[in-house]
Amino acid sequence: MRIEERIGRDGFALVAGVDMRPLLGAADALADWERFVASWDDLPLDIHLPEGHRYRRRRYATLSARASESGFRVEPRQPHYQAPEYNRLVGGIERWFEPIRPEVLGGHTFRGVMAFALRLFGALRPKRDWHIECHQFRIEARGDAAGQPTPEGVHRDGVDYVLVLLVRRVNIESGTTTVHDLDGRLLGSFTLADPFDAALVDDARVMHGVTPVRPLDPRRPAFRDVLVVTFRAREPAG
Repeated sequence: MRIEERIGRDGFALVAGVDMRPLLGAADALADWERFVASWDDLPLDIHLPEGHRYRRRRYATLSARASESGFRVEPRQPHYQAPEYNRLVGGIERWFEPIRPEVLGGHTFRGVMAFALRLFGALRPKRDWHIECHQFRIEARGDAAGQPTPEGVHRDGVDYVLVLLVRRVNIESGTTTVHDLDGRLLGSFTLADPFDAALVDDARVMHGVTPVRPLDPRRPAFRDVLVVTFRAREPAG
């Protein structure tokens, strides 16, 4: 069953990297993958989380896409905002983050991910323009403090669709993605363990969360790197 059919039936799809990778382009299409992965190494600390939550690093970008076009545009820098109903921890405030670097947004890997996502979500919501928000996340784990990929808990993002793509896991355990119906009942779970493992959700129909990550060896760096891209549909411009 195709991914769009699984999302249409269940509200989500959990896709192994071995199946996801070919959907992002030909064998040589992601020639900059190693540079893409390395771009997570200079993410600034997310200072908007309250005291006791200094384990997340991130960069952020806002994009847009027209239904009549195949590509995307990078929008001017702007804050990330979520209503309190979607983020109990830091909702209701404008959060400014350092931007994703232009060479990442313009690279083959990122463009391959976006081309896939636009095809997929365009098939689910035809003839819609898109407001797109992109997040590079690194969740760090220490021996004395687990890292929480979703410190707000099981949640919705207040958008139409969400793509979570694993980039790298180093020296961690757990970090299991869980998907729930709107009453909180567990529908599925999947640990993003290998590069390109992905979770795709219809945000209006299901909630999602990720269990905390802990270091396997507390003496070594431990972290989880993911790319999260959210899509909110808009009526096409006239």
